Amino acid sequence: MAVLATSNVTLPKNIAAGLWKKAETGSAVAVLSGQEPQQFGDVTYMTFNTRPRAEYVGEGADKASSTVGFGTKVATPKKVQVTLRFNEEVQWADEDYQLGILSECASAAGDALARALDLGVFHRINPLTGTAVTSITEYLTQTTNSVEILDGTAGNAPKGPEMEIETAAGLIIADGFVPNGIAFDPSYAWTVATERYADGRKKFPELGLGTSVSNFMGLNASTTSTVSATPEATDTKVKAILGDWSQLRWGVQKNVPVEVIKFGDPDGQGDLKRKNQIALRTEVVYGWAFMDLNAFAKVVNAVDEA
Repeated sequence: MAVLATSNVTLPKNIAAGLWKKAETGSAVAVLSGQEPQQFGDVTYMTFNTRPRAEYVGEGADKASSTVGFGTKVATPKKVQVTLRFNEEVQWADEDYQLGILSECASAAGDALARALDLGVFHRINPLTGTAVTSITEYLTQTTNSVEILDGTAGNAPKGPEMEIETAAGLIIADGFVPNGIAFDPSYAWTVATERYADGRKKFPELGLGTSVSNFMGLNASTTSTVSATPEATDTKVKAILGDWSQLRWGVQKNVPVEVIKFGDPDGQGDLKRKNQIALRTEVVYGWAFMDLNAFAKVVNAVDEA
């Protein structure tokens, strides 16, 4: 019996599970900063504003107290959804053909949810419209630690990607953090991977063409176009994001449900029955908070590439 012809319209478990797995592994945020369990709603994290300090005490000397101060950071829920419409005739397809269609759509929706996590955390961008989500008030590229990629004109000598990344790391270290990961835009990963010495030898032959960088200079690495926010939005010119990713706390507050909608107008595109259509919708609720944006630095292309 065809799946959509049954009274139970929930997707089979193997498809739903595949959807979440794709959403989890398709994100640079998930690669560089492991998620943690979160309950739905605002999640408050306690932070140290002033850390206690130890004291050496001489024999018979008095012991002094150490000052400690606490603050809070709040991770607020952020719902993301994907809605896809189908012609109603899909229900009449044979079971194998129908499952093929839903599997492809589940995979595409998983990619979309993964990219949405990155785009929100990095830039507060709404993937569907390419515009800013004003309710997201804190995002990673707000960090003031920034290194510009120079083109060598007007006395601006280019440093090269290796030095740019080292400079970005120095900014983070100067703020008291230790970088442990880097997210590359694909174009910048290719630039790094194809760097050469004067004699033509590649500096980083282990990176290949930079398409699947997992480690760079001892840092965990991930390559994704969400760093520059393309193609969902106008290129932000951000080419790499370096940081202490333990300072990003995030989690999935609600698992990804999958719903087949047969009635109504779920997306403002007209009544489903009137148009002989059905809709597939999946949603996830993320929560995240930055303990300190000074733990991150961005490498930005100061030159218009157009």
